[in-house]
Amino acid sequence: MAAYFGLLVFIARRFTGRADNETFFTGNRRSPWYVVSFGMIGASLSGVTFISVPGWVESNGFAYLQMVLGYVVGYGVIAYVLLPLYYRENTTTIYGFLRSRYGRSAYATGAWFFILSRWVGASFRLYLVAAVLQGLVFDPLGLPFWLTVVITLALIWLYTYRGGIRSVIFTDTLQTVAMLGALVLSIYFIRAALTPEDLATWGASVDSRIFFFDVADGRNFWKQFLGGVFITLAMTGLDQDMMQKNLTCRTLGESQRNMMTLAVVLVAVNFLFLTLGKDLSIYALAHGMDAHGDALFPAVAVSSALPSVVGILFILGLIAAAYSSADSALTALTTSFCVDILGVEAKSETEGLRIRRVVHVGMTLAVAALIICAEPFVDASIIKNIFTAAGYTYGPLLGLFAFGLVSTKRLTSTWYIPVAALLSPVLTYGLSLWVPFQFGYTFGFELILVNGALMTGFLALAPKARVS
Repeated sequence: MAAYFGLLVFIARRFTGRADNETFFTGNRRSPWYVVSFGMIGASLSGVTFISVPGWVESNGFAYLQMVLGYVVGYGVIAYVLLPLYYRENTTTIYGFLRSRYGRSAYATGAWFFILSRWVGASFRLYLVAAVLQGLVFDPLGLPFWLTVVITLALIWLYTYRGGIRSVIFTDTLQTVAMLGALVLSIYFIRAALTPEDLATWGASVDSRIFFFDVADGRNFWKQFLGGVFITLAMTGLDQDMMQKNLTCRTLGESQRNMMTLAVVLVAVNFLFLTLGKDLSIYALAHGMDAHGDALFPAVAVSSALPSVVGILFILGLIAAAYSSADSALTALTTSFCVDILGVEAKSETEGLRIRRVVHVGMTLAVAALIICAEPFVDASIIKNIFTAAGYTYGPLLGLFAFGLVSTKRLTSTWYIPVAALLSPVLTYGLSLWVPFQFGYTFGFELILVNGALMTGFLALAPKARVS
């Protein structure tokens, strides 16, 4: 672990170049698209994917692949609808579009919703990883959980504080190599430990179906597929964290190439994670292990019947997956707060640099504080609900951007958009409770579409409007 972190710091120092705000926020807009695309594989997956996706196979089969297919469509919309918009606006953050389209009120609303969403999402993603590392590594060393969290985030701060997104783009290349290497080698070693009789249970012990068409089933194809499309639009296309990397590419064409390459590669990588999940389930069954869900991969990785290298691969792969997500989240939170909330671009370079450094430390401490404070109350299985939570927090952003793209209506009220953005997820939650009781239909990941539609409807009905 020490060697791995040392290599991260070395790469960050080697490729950062200048340590000014332009480098931190935009990477000077000269990143090679293929480096961005490869690094985004790790950033798109995170520690939750590394642990939870294999753990879902036992109960959900390969149904998650339906959602991944929706990702491909979502990435296509991002590449050919949203990216041209962002490059035309030529702003440091993607929420600059909201300012030019609606005004300052919508601009601040969009930025705050992103900051809240990413702060909570990044914290709980990192919580899952910290909890696993605590049990496997730091408890035997006698270190408390809070110290594990502080050390983890301090290391992320260390290799991102100078170069920001520029450092993240190049360190994420190493993170992706480590994560994919751990994934492939874990499959190899676990397969090698299975007997022909164990492998014969592939089709019998665990459901390996991909497509489900029962409307009442939460795994229904259209629920998963549409959920994948709109979650990708919201959590990637409308998320400063993911778009900040794309906007460092030299041209729009390179950025679009990056998006579509990533879409295809993610299908293959997620299929490997699902394959790993089935192998883990078969191994646990064959060896009488009572481990399920998020506990499955960690339990099998440290099994005495496997070579110790599997446990090492698991830990390094988990760290790589978690850090490639957390480092970009901290950078994006810092960028959005500095640019969208504090207006740092209007200040002198010296003052802007000072503000950015303070905010970066503050965001690091905020994530650490949320993880530590939530630790007594959070069960790791709650992490599975991140996509559901995203349906509530990203829905208003989806509605704001969708309405702005299809309508010329101008809103003059400064209070209406913030109120609508708060009311939309509240009503969505109410519908998620009422519709199953009244009609027997249970919402899945398509809940974000309902939330976005409500927000779009509120904007269409906005008072005191004029047509440009």
